[in-house]
Amino acid sequence: MIFTVYEVSAHLRQVIESNIDELYVQGEVSNFVHHSSGHMYFNLKDDNATLRCTFFRPANLSLKFALENGLQVICHGKLTLYEKGGSYNLNVYNVSLAGKGNLALQFERLKTKLREEGLFDEAHKRPLPKFPNKIGIVTSPTGAALQDIKNILIRRFPVKVEVYPALVQGDMAAATLIKGIQYFSSRDDIDLIIITRGGGSQEDLWCFNDEALARSIHQSPHPVISAVGHEIDFTIADFVADLRAPTPSAAAELAVPDKEELMRLLDVSGRRMLSLLQGALDRGSARLSDVRFRLGKLHPERRLQSMRQRVDQAHIVLQKSQDLLLYPKHKLQVLEKELFMQVNLFQERITQHQSYLNKMLKPRLSSLIKLIIMDKRQEIEHKKELLKLQSPYNMLDKGFAYVTKADKPIDSVSQVAVEDEVTISFRDGDISSRVQKINRRGVSE
Repeated sequence: MIFTVYEVSAHLRQVIESNIDELYVQGEVSNFVHHSSGHMYFNLKDDNATLRCTFFRPANLSLKFALENGLQVICHGKLTLYEKGGSYNLNVYNVSLAGKGNLALQFERLKTKLREEGLFDEAHKRPLPKFPNKIGIVTSPTGAALQDIKNILIRRFPVKVEVYPALVQGDMAAATLIKGIQYFSSRDDIDLIIITRGGGSQEDLWCFNDEALARSIHQSPHPVISAVGHEIDFTIADFVADLRAPTPSAAAELAVPDKEELMRLLDVSGRRMLSLLQGALDRGSARLSDVRFRLGKLHPERRLQSMRQRVDQAHIVLQKSQDLLLYPKHKLQVLEKELFMQVNLFQERITQHQSYLNKMLKPRLSSLIKLIIMDKRQEIEHKKELLKLQSPYNMLDKGFAYVTKADKPIDSVSQVAVEDEVTISFRDGDISSRVQKINRRGVSE
């Protein structure tokens, strides 16, 4: 019996797909291609073999890291065979990073990406409220971290607390943490958000390295404290938060002031205020005594008596002055009459002089001005004739010309050089010329 090539390939495909279940394959990514259709094509290789892999778009949409050559990954999928190519490959359903080294690599790449976007910049860090009224906590409701925070908050400062129950470990944890941040971000009565969990391995804390969670923290309108793990543990949430606390307990201490310390400060401030108030009262009492003494000297009754005496004295002086003014007043009336007569006399004289000026001097002044004007006109005409005789344009009318360079007259060959531009002016126009040769008396250039 003879088979076609397609029949052989189809039979092999049926054998492979029916006898080999879904499997996990670990290897290094090589020849990675992310097609414009959204599908991903790559090879998994180790030291001894290579396996072709196809990661279709609907499956790779949930991938939480960037696939690239050199990564060690674990691919979950099913083997199949394409009849047209005659080669088998792994139809990938899911990809995860293999080993802690790859987690660290993924962490550093996301950290670098977000830092370059500015999510870690100090300029975006918001100050914590000094006296928060209500704190939203995103964490596991059953974890020890929440209990530690509550105990410290109760001891340090009376503040309202609301908890958003979230997963803090596993594949679904990041989504619930994001919902918690978004929930408290939408609340106007929340002054501060704490996202926290206790210690654990790098894999346990991995949900706090989620990119979408980092962006939710960055976009929150309320300040966020990140307190994940122990002091040596660092997550992406720590870098993007407004403040990183080394432990959940430290987050509670950073979130609120210590009421005992506040009471001590209030007591010190109260005593200082009392001291300042007593000092102000003492100074006021001293000033009041001084004012009373000064008011005694300036009492209205004393001033009134003094002014009455001054009025009496002024009245006596006024009476005497009136008697003395009777004689000067009579004399002033006589002087006014004499002054009136003198004024009338001066006015008559002024009228007579003005009439004389109009009749005698005015005609003579007019005649003199005309003579001066005629004399000046003759002088101007004479100078105009002299200027015409001295004008270079008279020489131009006789066939001569004059040369200028840059609007300055030239009267010697020493003032020009070869290739200089000069202007030659004639009676009826100008010529622009370039010097080609200079002939001095007895010398040529």
